[in-house]
Amino acid sequence: MVSTENSEQARAIIETYLLDGERRYDRTKVAELAGVEPETTRRLWGALGFPAGPDDAVEYTDADVAAVRGFRGLAVFEDTDPRAAAAAARTLGQSMARLAEWQAELVASEILERADGSAESVRAATESAVAQFEELQKYAWRRHLAAAITRSLDGNGGSEDSTRTLAVGFADMVGYTRLTRHLHPDELGMLLEAFESTTTAAITQNGGWVIKNVGDEVMFAAETPLQAAKIALAVQESTMMVGGTPELRVAVAYGPALQRFGDLYGSVVNIAARLTGVARPGTVLIDDATASALADEPQYSIRHLRSVRVRGFNRLRPHVLRLRERR
Repeated sequence: MVSTENSEQARAIIETYLLDGERRYDRTKVAELAGVEPETTRRLWGALGFPAGPDDAVEYTDADVAAVRGFRGLAVFEDTDPRAAAAAARTLGQSMARLAEWQAELVASEILERADGSAESVRAATESAVAQFEELQKYAWRRHLAAAITRSLDGNGGSEDSTRTLAVGFADMVGYTRLTRHLHPDELGMLLEAFESTTTAAITQNGGWVIKNVGDEVMFAAETPLQAAKIALAVQESTMMVGGTPELRVAVAYGPALQRFGDLYGSVVNIAARLTGVARPGTVLIDDATASALADEPQYSIRHLRSVRVRGFNRLRPHVLRLRERR
C-alpha cells in the first residue's frame, strides 16, 4: 500500500505510464512529426477535450504523435468534411472523458493497493492493473461494437449521420426531484444503481439497446414496435419488483430517427419524450404509429385516449398499452 508521503511519486509514475512516455514535444513539433499542419493538432486536441496550452508548451509524448498519425490515416477522416471529423473526435473525447472520470478512483485504488510503496512496485502495479482494465474495456467495446455494426448494416446505415426507422422510448422516475432533496447521497446512489441496472436488463433482454441514461431517465431504442412494447412493459414490471424504486412513466414512438454519434434525434424522439411527460405513473403510452403496428398483436390491450396538446405538437394522440389479461 502506498503511503501518503509517496503519493506524489506514485502520481508521476502512473501519469508517465498512461501517457506512454515522458512529455517531450510541443504542439508544433507534434504536427511536424505527424506530417500535419499545427492548426490540425490544435483542432484535434480541442475536439478531444484536452486543454490546448501555448504552442511551445512541452506537453506531448510519442503516443500523441502516433495518435495524430492514426487520425490522419483513417479514411473517414480524410474524406469527410472537417466539421464532421471534429464532431466525431469531440464525441469520442466526451465518451472517453466520462469513462475516465468514473474509472479514475477505481483504477488508482487498485494500483495503490497492489503497490508496496517502492517506485518499482508502483510501476509494476500500474502496468498490471491498467492492462487488466484495458482488456476488460476492449472486450466490452468489441462486443458492443459488433452489435452496433450489425444494427447499422441491417438498417442500411454506414455514415456518421443516417436516418433509420426505429422505435424510441423513454422511462423516467416519478418524483425524482423531490426525492433528491431528502435522500442521503449514498441512498441516491443506490436508487440510481437500482434504476439503471433493472432498466438496462429489461431493455437488452428484450432486443433493444440503451441510448443514454440522464439522471432519473433512460432513453432506449429497438428495431420494431413489438420489441419496444416488450421493453416498455418489462421496464415497468422490473422496477415494481425493486423495493423503494419510484413509479415510472414510460412511452414509445415509432418512426424515422436521425442517428448521430450514438444518439437519436427527430420528431419520433420528441413525440416519445412528450408522451412520457403526460403519462400517468405506472403506465405505458404509445403513439399512433406504434399502436397501429401492434393492433393485431393478441397479447396486448390498447386503449385510445383523447388527443393532448403538448409543446411542439398541437394534437398528439396517446394510447395506453397493457398486457391483455388471460382468461
